[in-house]
Amino acid sequence: MGRYRKPQPWGSPYITAAGEKAMQEELHQLWKVERPQVTQTVHEAAKNGDRSENGDYIYGKRRLREIDRRVRYLSKRLEQLKVVDQLPANQDKVYFGAWVTVEDDQGEETTYRIVGPDEFDLRKKYLSMDSPLAKALLGKQLDDEVSLVINNKRSEYVIVAIRYSLNDK
Repeated sequence: MGRYRKPQPWGSPYITAAGEKAMQEELHQLWKVERPQVTQTVHEAAKNGDRSENGDYIYGKRRLREIDRRVRYLSKRLEQLKVVDQLPANQDKVYFGAWVTVEDDQGEETTYRIVGPDEFDLRKKYLSMDSPLAKALLGKQLDDEVSLVINNKRSEYVIVAIRYSLNDK
């Protein structure tokens, strides 16, 4: 069995301005700050002789591979992304970047922001536009009902609010 893994398909190429900035900052942090530090640690560890039992050397080399892999990914992905930094003309419908408040079957309200796959974070209630719920919400308007079947479980949602903002709030 070889090490080859079929590459994962890229997600949608859209990102908010804040998401692009965060990716650029991560790239800078990895390439200009963290990688030079790890390289220095590996260099110092290599001077100590036997590398087969040298933890600093082994883990440093592993960390360098992780950093290089992430830097390659970020560099390629940033070239492909389209930054959405304007509000849509029709703000009555759900589009990319919208803050959408939905009410579920039990009457609980949850607010999500529709973002690109590179910046989704459920702790911040950022929902990837490629997710089933976001796909169902896109193009809908206030008071529309959305039904979703995931793992043979049906969920019903009603859109109770839509708002747009260029910043994260």
